[in-house]
Amino acid sequence: MNAREFAFKVICDIETNKNYSNISINKHFKNIEIKNAERGFATELIYGVVENKYYIDYIINKLSKIKVKKMSTFVKTILRMGTYQILFLDSISDYAAVDESVKLAKKYDKRSSGFVNAILRNEIRNKETIKNIDEKDEVKALSIKYSYNPWMVQNWIEKFGLDFTKDLLEENSKKPNLYIRVNTTKTTRDELIEKLTKMGVECSKISFIEEAVEVKNLKNIENNELFNQGLFTIQDISSMIVGKTINPKENSLVLDVCSAPGGKTTHVATIMNNTGKVVARDIFNHKLKLIKSSVTRLGLNNVDVEEYDALKFDEKSVDKFDYVLTDVPCSGLGIVKRKPEIKFKEKEDLKELPAIQRKILDNASKYVKIGGTLVYSTCTIQDEENINVVKAFLKDNEGFKLDPIDSVEIDLEEQNSGVLKIYPNVHAMDGFFIAKLVRVR
Repeated sequence: MNAREFAFKVICDIETNKNYSNISINKHFKNIEIKNAERGFATELIYGVVENKYYIDYIINKLSKIKVKKMSTFVKTILRMGTYQILFLDSISDYAAVDESVKLAKKYDKRSSGFVNAILRNEIRNKETIKNIDEKDEVKALSIKYSYNPWMVQNWIEKFGLDFTKDLLEENSKKPNLYIRVNTTKTTRDELIEKLTKMGVECSKISFIEEAVEVKNLKNIENNELFNQGLFTIQDISSMIVGKTINPKENSLVLDVCSAPGGKTTHVATIMNNTGKVVARDIFNHKLKLIKSSVTRLGLNNVDVEEYDALKFDEKSVDKFDYVLTDVPCSGLGIVKRKPEIKFKEKEDLKELPAIQRKILDNASKYVKIGGTLVYSTCTIQDEENINVVKAFLKDNEGFKLDPIDSVEIDLEEQNSGVLKIYPNVHAMDGFFIAKLVRVR
């Protein structure tokens, strides 16, 4: 299968089943044969179309009497792919973009081939003028330009101001950097960098996290021999900061109540140098398999994986753990770069989250020993899911207090007060919120 048809199938899957791009791509790579040389172009097409969906639809709607929302999934996907190639990819000739799109239409919706051909050729003729966004309303114009649900843009302007929001939207439109975490139970950062460099991988150390490395040109990671030997794992800096915030001592007992896919769990287990015990819990069996797979690959023998719902109170865990991590389900609005589908969420999809987050935090707090540490984290930048949840918890739980985050050598606002607010456009990493609390009685 060629790159365009592969991309077509993945995008249709995302559109129909509301899957995340990375999950759908990985699923299809496993089930459909495609040459390695075609993978990069296919991935570029998939993410390009998804990340720019609203803008692409705006362009198509300028030229089509039939609006995108009334088109079949097959037709709008083919048109979106063709439009993306014409407007965004200088390396692809306009002729090839049209010709290959018409071929897809003939194969999957034959009656639409003439329609697809006409719209795309019209785009080529009007390429320069149709790029303009003819909207005077700032929120609407930004939501089209960067392809966001308008309520998100409005929300951020109200909270952060227009200039900050523009910077945030622009930063989120860039490709995410790739970071790896060295498995220090098996190797050192310098040794790993030396081996990766010999493979042609460009490596840069992250100064404030000694096990973090930024990498470039690292392809087909699942087939990389060093990865399969468990010498490193993929993890963003912000996520690593969570583990460094917990900073457990060796031989400690740690609970991660929402562990999947296991990055923070395995980091904590590694920080403890394979001593003590980390209990990693999650509710879904397929996610538990992911955790177990990572634990096995990294050679960690201090992790127990358990199926358990964090929303249910566990009497057996009361006052048991030295450290408890609550990395709760959230809106994900700090990791839009990595999961662009988040941009299209409805406001109503998020309204139940704070209550869920608070319930998980309440339960988790009961499992912490006196003198123990409770860490609350999310990958969102929304106060409703972050500081507001923590403040409400502290108001009702006088036995806990915020504790300075001094185990990470990074100067962030409110760090000394026990809170980290990380923004992609300010700190050049995934948006995260981290709060460190200690149980004092």
